[in-house]
Amino acid sequence: MYAVIQNGGKQYRVEPGDVIRVEKLEAAEGQTVDLNPVLMVSDDQGARIGHPVLAGASVTAKVMSHGRADKIKVFKMRRRKHYRKTQGHRQYYTELEITGIK
Repeated sequence: MYAVIQNGGKQYRVEPGDVIRVEKLEAAEGQTVDLNPVLMVSDDQGARIGHPVLAGASVTAKVMSHGRADKIKVFKMRRRKHYRKTQGHRQYYTELEITGIK
């Protein structure tokens, strides 16, 4: 059994027991959260696809931790214009363990 969910502008294929990193959620560690919208659910009865979301479906997850991803470097340059700019960025994330699909 698996589901496709949407969070933070990205789509994730999840199964019970999976650990995923999503955009930062305002939830305490150890708290249970519901992930919506659910775009698709596949189980032993077949696949159900929403148009665009699946009504009545939900995915529950437990918040494992919060953190920041590795730093990426953003370098901009215009040749022959004496323009160079370097920036760094570290994205905040929430690590979730999928506990159930309904």
